[in-house]
Amino acid sequence: MKVVSTNNAPKAIGPYSQAIKHNGLVYTSGQIALNSDGHLVSVDDVAGQTRQVLTNLSAVLEEAGSSLNDVLKTTIYLADMNDFAVVNEVYAEFFGEHKPARSTVAVKTLPLNVKIEIDCIAVVTKDYDF
Repeated sequence: MKVVSTNNAPKAIGPYSQAIKHNGLVYTSGQIALNSDGHLVSVDDVAGQTRQVLTNLSAVLEEAGSSLNDVLKTTIYLADMNDFAVVNEVYAEFFGEHKPARSTVAVKTLPLNVKIEIDCIAVVTKDYDF
């Protein structure tokens, strides 16, 4: 196993890694709408939060030798399922024609009371190591 860490995404706010690479895959921790300086963005805007979350995921994946195009599965956690359509629009902007498997789960609350959290599993396509 190899720990993945980048300054282009927020540092973990608990005892976990941004991601772990193992056997050709990268497993990301859930990303929330913190910028790389650790400041919450788009407090009342789920579209803005989703953009920041996907930007964070992209940065972590890049550090791991992967990308959004290499994602196999995402899990989206929403504080309000009424935000589903807006999240889908932003998600489609980032993933384009690539459509990884996905689960979306409604949750009561998320860290720092954000509206969305996303994690993913992706294939490592560069710097492959076991």
